[in-house]
Amino acid sequence: MSRRDVLMGGMGAALAGATGAAAATSDDADIAAFMAVSQRLTDRDTLDIRIGHALFAGIVHATPTRRDQVSRLHDLMTKNSFASAHDLAKAAEQADPGFKDVIHDIMTGWYRGLADHKVVVYRSALMFDITKDAVYPKTYAAGGPFYWTQTPPEVAVPTGEPALSPSTFVVEPT
Repeated sequence: MSRRDVLMGGMGAALAGATGAAAATSDDADIAAFMAVSQRLTDRDTLDIRIGHALFAGIVHATPTRRDQVSRLHDLMTKNSFASAHDLAKAAEQADPGFKDVIHDIMTGWYRGLADHKVVVYRSALMFDITKDAVYPKTYAAGGPFYWTQTPPEVAVPTGEPALSPSTFVVEPT
C-alpha cells in the first residue's frame, strides 16, 4: 500500500463521514451510472473505480448539469440494447444533441486523463493502454536497455467509422 492509497482512503473516509449517508447513496448511484456508461463507451469490461470517481467529480465540477445528463444517458443505455459504443453514441446524439458533449467529456476523461482541465490520471489513461505493447508514456522507459533496437510489434489498421457528428477542432496550448 502506497502513501497515496493511504491518503486517498483517509480523505475518502473523512469526506464520506462529513457528507452523510443520504448523499453517499445518491453519489453511489451516480458513480454506478457513470461507470456503466463509461464501460459501454470505452467497450471495456472493467475500468478502475478510483479513476472513475475522480473523473466524475471533475466532470461534474466543470459542468454541474453533467450529473443529470450522465443519468439520462445511463437510462437511454439501459432501456435499449446497444451492441457497441458506436451504437450507443449514435443513438444518444439522435436522442439529444447535448449528449455529444457528455460523451466527449467522458471519453476525454478516460483516454486523456483530464477532467475540469486538470490531470486526473497520467500513466493509467486509456490512451496509453492502446499502444502499451509498443509505445510507453513520456518519462517511462519500460522496455529495458536498448528496447528501441528491436522491431516494434505489428499494429492492426483501424476499421470503422465515427459515431458522432464532426466537432470543432480546438488546439490546446502545450
